[in-house]
Amino acid sequence: MGIIKVENIRVFAHHGCLKEETKIGSDYRVDLEVKANLQPSAKSDHLKDTVDYVFLNRIIREEMNKPSQLLETVCRRILDRIFNEDKLVTKASVSVSKLNPPIGGDVEQVTVKMTQKRKK
Repeated sequence: MGIIKVENIRVFAHHGCLKEETKIGSDYRVDLEVKANLQPSAKSDHLKDTVDYVFLNRIIREEMNKPSQLLETVCRRILDRIFNEDKLVTKASVSVSKLNPPIGGDVEQVTVKMTQKRKK
């Protein structure tokens, strides 16, 4: 097994329960970690034998572009797409952080993290 991380993906998106949040949008950070068998790609040196991090970044950007009230919903969509579209992934964890959230205090970020394993 091996791990591929795509970290600190910066995205501007329109998520939130408040009308203003979905209208004006805000900055987000997404971190992703996937587990897969990386031995075949380590031997072959072929992209087709691994999990393409360009593909992972594209999924994150596409799903972050769909407004949702909850970050949990965004995490779920990202994980569902990864497991549906890449059969090499055996486990994935995604964190979506809203930077400078409007929650009435000096808070740097709020983060939702979800993890999923492939069902056998």
